[in-house]
Amino acid sequence: MNNDTALLEPVKEQRTRTASLLYSFGEGKDLPAWFREQQRAGWAEFQKLPPPSRKDQAWRFANVDALKLDQYIRTSELSDKQRGELLDRSTALAESAARLVFANDQLLERDVIADSLRGHGVIFQPLERAITEYENLVRPNFMAEPPTLGSARFAALHRAFVCAGAFLYVPRGVEIELPIEVFHWLATPNAAVFPHLLLVAGEMSKVTVIEHFRSLRDQPGFACGVNDLIVGPGANVRYICVQDWSEEVVTVQVNSTRVERDGSAMSLNANLGALYSRLESRSRLVGEGARSDMLAIGIATGRREFDARTLQDHECPHTTSDLLYKNALNDSARTTFGGLIRVEPHAHFTDAYQTVRNLLLSDDAEANSMPGLEILADNVKCSHGATSGQIDEEEMFYLLARGIPPNVARQLVTAGFLDEAIARLSHEQIGEYLRRSIARSL
Repeated sequence: MNNDTALLEPVKEQRTRTASLLYSFGEGKDLPAWFREQQRAGWAEFQKLPPPSRKDQAWRFANVDALKLDQYIRTSELSDKQRGELLDRSTALAESAARLVFANDQLLERDVIADSLRGHGVIFQPLERAITEYENLVRPNFMAEPPTLGSARFAALHRAFVCAGAFLYVPRGVEIELPIEVFHWLATPNAAVFPHLLLVAGEMSKVTVIEHFRSLRDQPGFACGVNDLIVGPGANVRYICVQDWSEEVVTVQVNSTRVERDGSAMSLNANLGALYSRLESRSRLVGEGARSDMLAIGIATGRREFDARTLQDHECPHTTSDLLYKNALNDSARTTFGGLIRVEPHAHFTDAYQTVRNLLLSDDAEANSMPGLEILADNVKCSHGATSGQIDEEEMFYLLARGIPPNVARQLVTAGFLDEAIARLSHEQIGEYLRRSIARSL
């Protein structure tokens, strides 16, 4: 069995040729021809591209051995007991506008969006349904941005196997006050899932989306996800990803954001789980006045490894981007950050910032940071910086002198260190949820 065969098997006992199994997940589903062709092209590209190597700059410092795929499988239907348990545990926010719940790439539940929003043209559907019913919106935007940060092979694998995800369309001028939630679960050992989010925000619209990635048990699994965020002129989009897979899961997530004139996109990625997590985020500012805020927090403990690669791509004048990534590392955990601010020719009067801060809670923890600039225009204001350090002794003394136990004091300092990124969301309900999640992780 080759390195990729197991991943393509819908059930463990089935042993047939890889090629015949490629589209087995879609049997019985009336998928359109254009989508089938995308799958075939993705599989062909995946077979052609070589596995990642640490000799490649895009994979420098990365644990590429964690990305072997031979143990992961496509899974069969879940039992009623499993479905019930997953739905009971698919809770996060007290209020939301709508919700989708997936487990092992199977749709478990869909909370329909309010009639008032549907009446204004809002569409919130499982991807499988949207590709047929809303081809004019999905097809031009589905994985339209090529992956450029190293994971082209895994993006191709995703294209070949994606069958579960969410499609959200917010028409011009519509504001959705409550967040929209999407849950993705790994429910059985060695399962492989391919979650997808396609969000199209029309002119002057406003929406907040939060995705939750969770494991039912502490067991191995593989997640290969992609999201496409299309932010129209003057639109305001907030996207939050809470990665809380079990500590045996390997995950690759490829995020792509395109912001048009006077639009604003804010994303926050919270890395709280997984054995190895590779996050690639590319933000393209394609219209004057566009803004992108890229935030991330990570709590790396044990032998976890978080690997983040980013690109802030300024293609027009008078655009702004601001990146803030903060990690807390303990035990023998490792983090890697490789980020680039690129100012294209004629993108004058760009404002761009990139800040990476690592809090080392153990002598064995390791943080690698590689920020960079590529400026091809004049009249710009750009800066980048990366720091790594331990807890300030004066802070600890202040807390200990007030009778706070040392372990609690360390947790308080760590939570305060990470809170800077959460506070920038300016969303009380999601902020409190993230703070509770951090407290559990610490």
